[in-house]
Amino acid sequence: MQSPILITGAGQRIGLALAKSLLANKQPLIVTYRTRHNSIDELEAAGVKCIEADFTSDEAIADFITQLKRTTSSLRAIIHNASSWDCEGNNPDFAQLFDNMMRIHAKVPYLINLACAELLQNTASEHSDIIHLTDYVVEKGSPKHIAYAASKAALDNLTKSFAAQLAPKVKVNSIAPSLIIFNEHDSAQYREKTLKKSILGLEPGSQEIVNTVALLLNSHYITGRTLPVDGGRHLK
Repeated sequence: MQSPILITGAGQRIGLALAKSLLANKQPLIVTYRTRHNSIDELEAAGVKCIEADFTSDEAIADFITQLKRTTSSLRAIIHNASSWDCEGNNPDFAQLFDNMMRIHAKVPYLINLACAELLQNTASEHSDIIHLTDYVVEKGSPKHIAYAASKAALDNLTKSFAAQLAPKVKVNSIAPSLIIFNEHDSAQYREKTLKKSILGLEPGSQEIVNTVALLLNSHYITGRTLPVDGGRHLK
């Protein structure tokens, strides 16, 4: 029986696109969500196991891991997509902001990876995978999103450590996107400014991440690496 893939934060945007793409290929899925959008009802109707998890505390993380292990004894992959785009300008409690960013982007993947290593080893597939969704800002930092950038950099470093620890059965990689999808409320001025940051000048859409995840899942020889999906922003 085919082992499921776990996707965290699959209720909308990139996480939802990944879930729909994998479902189309008959891949069993387990997903987490924080807010119950209509998309979660649709995923459940399609046979996906959906687990509510806000990851706001160590207890919440541990509870999710317990539920996960009750649901499956093996995993084909873990895709860490759950994220929070918060910044110092919107949150004057800097201590809380830093803790929140580090928890969702580094501590949650760290604890899930450690707790689920056995599940990844148990899959009948030749390889299993951990894929971290990091960010382009890992390369250069961000003066407006300092805590966010630091937490994504921590996740990028976890990629290397887990790749070394879990080889050869488990491949561990990161995907580091810049702009993928604009938000509905983004102004025309913001969109124009953001598009100019890359040499390709595109809003590529979720399919770019879907394609990159497929590449990593199908690879037999990529581990401990970060794949940039940024339209050549490093060349501007």
